[in-house]
Amino acid sequence: MGEEKRDAYQDFLGEISSQFERRAEEQAFMDSINAEAGDEALEVNVGERVKQVREKKGLSLEDISQRTDIEADYLKEIEQGAVSPPLGVLIKLAKALEMKMGYFISGEEDRPFTIVRASERKIISRYDSQKGKRYGYQYESLAPHKKDRHMEPFLVTLVPSETEEERSSHDGQEFIYVLEGAMEVRLGDEVYLLNPGDSIYYDSTVPHLVKCHGTERTKILAVLYTER
Repeated sequence: MGEEKRDAYQDFLGEISSQFERRAEEQAFMDSINAEAGDEALEVNVGERVKQVREKKGLSLEDISQRTDIEADYLKEIEQGAVSPPLGVLIKLAKALEMKMGYFISGEEDRPFTIVRASERKIISRYDSQKGKRYGYQYESLAPHKKDRHMEPFLVTLVPSETEEERSSHDGQEFIYVLEGAMEVRLGDEVYLLNPGDSIYYDSTVPHLVKCHGTERTKILAVLYTER
């Protein structure tokens, strides 16, 4: 083998070795991220966090009720963990307490980005429609710990219920994509039925209600946008 060919071959081997080293470093970096994510519990007691912030700010349940138009008795049930607040209610509470909604569902926000593996998603709130007057649902945060986020993405499972619930309204906008089942959306005086593959984007200031249609559970991807 000539000297030039030998040098070229050695350069080639060196490049291959560098690529393997870079890949190993990248994998080690990703493994460290996953390890950190796995060590932190995503299950947060929403009501307890609401209560802690409220008391720290020296506010009473009546004060929050006046700011949100949510009954004090219902606020008390939330803080005691008797019920899990719907996302719309949580947005109102966050605004009333001058906090980001993300704090109540995922704790301190101190990361520039967040990765959630499919096997690592955890339910952060659920409500059984058979145990109360409100619609049943559960939701999983898809962006816990992301610093200064303006969007809140969730996987939400809506559970059938025969009870009726009033429409809610709050600041912001919402995007919903139906993954499974059928979803009924009530916007003001209008009613729409969405099936898998359908989506809707609306201003949250419009009185709205989202529920599953029929007797089967409905799974949706919901992205909420709030200014805070």
